[in-house]
Amino acid sequence: MNRMIERLIPLLLLAGAPVCGADPHMTPEERTKLLQWLEESRQEFLGATDGVSEQQWKWKPAPERWSVGETAEHIVVSEAALFGYVQKALSLPANSAWETETKGKTERLEAVLAPRLGKAQAPEPLVPKGNMTLREVRQRFETQRTEIVKFAQETDSPLKEHIVNNPFFGPLNGYQWLIYGPLHTMRHDKQIAEVKGTSGYPK
Repeated sequence: MNRMIERLIPLLLLAGAPVCGADPHMTPEERTKLLQWLEESRQEFLGATDGVSEQQWKWKPAPERWSVGETAEHIVVSEAALFGYVQKALSLPANSAWETETKGKTERLEAVLAPRLGKAQAPEPLVPKGNMTLREVRQRFETQRTEIVKFAQETDSPLKEHIVNNPFFGPLNGYQWLIYGPLHTMRHDKQIAEVKGTSGYPK
């Protein structure tokens, strides 16, 4: 009997031990991938808007479709908003259920955003007004990106345990909001390429 009790004691101690959840911080691999996306999307955006004339900037393939300028404006306005959600998430209390509530969302964002799969209606605040010049858009993009890249390089915040709801994907954690930015930009870089490749685009 004593020998049986001796065997059970370690099991009982293990059962009473706290269960450690996943680390809510970015892994080195995740940080590397994020920084690659930020640089890739930056190069794509600057390349897509380089040398665009005023006529090309404003030309629309159809009345209901966005011009190069409107798409570029949407990108810079959206990047600011998305980074704002990262900051908002970090300002909220940690969510102990973050693993369950945001499970699979990182993979879904990667699969859907950059490849430009599916269509979504931009929220009203992110709908372009068409009143920004090429110079203004590029300057704002570079200024915002400097701040975002610096944050991505330096942050040691437990991003994943802070959650804010997204109208399309539901609860997203701070890390997911952070990768949303460059993936969303790559999505719309492709849209700019589509406009420029449309018949009738000014030479």
